[in-house]
Amino acid sequence: MNRFWKAVLLTTLIAGTLDIIAAHVDQTIRTGAFPHRMFYVIAGGAIGLKTALNGGPLIIALGVFIHYFISFSFTLFFFLLYPAISKVSSNKYLNGLLYTIFVWVMMNFIVLPLTALPSRPFVFNIHQVTGFLVLAVVFGTPISLLAAKYYTSQIAEGTIHSRQQAGLI
Repeated sequence: MNRFWKAVLLTTLIAGTLDIIAAHVDQTIRTGAFPHRMFYVIAGGAIGLKTALNGGPLIIALGVFIHYFISFSFTLFFFLLYPAISKVSSNKYLNGLLYTIFVWVMMNFIVLPLTALPSRPFVFNIHQVTGFLVLAVVFGTPISLLAAKYYTSQIAEGTIHSRQQAGLI
């Protein structure tokens, strides 16, 4: 496995794990109880909520797979776009924030409405704002920082011969 895929997979593991931890903490704070069925709900996006809530280890495994598959998809997309993004902005934190907006919009207005989960009207409230800010800290920023680190190390090691070849200028 080459360095690019290792970087993408490690970044997926970090960002996806931080994201699911943040989701568990958020739900625990909001409800006062640990959300032990969160992966059931994630799996419910594919097989229907009623079926998923019957539970079992396979349903949990499906929920974990779906969560990390989505994390992987967004991570890979950012890594592939990073050379072009870095031409427009070299600020890793701004890039992470802007990518968070993209991820948040995609999840709320495209991915979730296409799932088998019951539809809910979108209501912009403090929970949406908090969720966005948490997503920026635990998902968008780590992906941006680790992609920048990967591309910078490739230049330093000479794998990519110039900043121009990497798309960084």
